Amino acid sequence: MRLKQARKHAKITQKNLGIMIGMDESSASGRMNHYEKGRHTPDISTLRKMADALGVPLNYFFCEDEASAELATAISRLSEDKRNQVLNFVKSLEESDE
Repeated sequence: MRLKQARKHAKITQKNLGIMIGMDESSASGRMNHYEKGRHTPDISTLRKMADALGVPLNYFFCEDEASAELATAISRLSEDKRNQVLNFVKSLEESDE
């Protein structure tokens, strides 16, 4: 899961991330470790809290490759107007391939 990568990029410990999203201080590190190792899967509400705390969009965790994850993150930081410009550009690329 991309969770560990996003957490390390944000320079946040497992324990601190757990506490930031409302976990009990005594179990935060262990629970986050289980999520990162894939032993447990967080529910969507928990995953959304993690995404918000780490500054990534929720779909970042579901991207199949690094380029898609990077694109999702970059696009999420744009204004709505710029996102629409990106979408129109991508559509024009698709049309030029036809």
